[in-house]
Amino acid sequence: MRIDINGVIVGNDDAWIYDYFGYENVCPKQIKDVIAKANGEKLDIYINSSGGDLFAGIEIYSELREYSGQVMIHIQSIAGSAASVIAMAGQSEISPTAQLMIHNVSGSFSGDYHEMEKASEILQGLNKSIVQAYADKTGLSEQELLEMCDKETWLTAQEAVEKGFIDKISVNKNLQIAASTTGLLPLEVINKMRNQRAKEVNADFLLAKTQAKLNLLKLGGKEID
Repeated sequence: MRIDINGVIVGNDDAWIYDYFGYENVCPKQIKDVIAKANGEKLDIYINSSGGDLFAGIEIYSELREYSGQVMIHIQSIAGSAASVIAMAGQSEISPTAQLMIHNVSGSFSGDYHEMEKASEILQGLNKSIVQAYADKTGLSEQELLEMCDKETWLTAQEAVEKGFIDKISVNKNLQIAASTTGLLPLEVINKMRNQRAKEVNADFLLAKTQAKLNLLKLGGKEID
């Protein structure tokens, strides 16, 4: 079963607002609804998101981690911020041109310096929370991961695999391998001809069936389906 995590990751109560303005989004409830119907079937999670609400991302990550069936993550273009946390929820592959981005948690706060000090403590604690998801996947130390977040680190597909965030780089399933660069028809031409041939075979079968019915009628026989 396929689940697309595209656009902004938002809380359940805010999803309708993004829908109203036509912004692509995903919320935890959408993922839970699909999981409830999956019944242990393999889940293929396709990520194309630069992130969004951290707590919504953590909730989706936790739901996928607790799922009884197989979870396969596919990063198509970008898994950034909260989406990078979700990408840690299972076995994973990344397009050779995609990227993974991790950074410090941010938020808006107001108040006096006591409240700002408390806000700083909260944000640093949240940093450690998301770093735990990265550490479980990569085996890297908390300190190294915190430093990577502090610098806002963008990883190429190769770097993401080398550091253990992602398991492998995806293979182009439509790639045609050949020992020669000439003489072979383009793959789209081959597929077009296969489809056309399938239609012709089906038409031939229908024609033969119709002819058989006519022969039976001529002989005064009875058709047996």
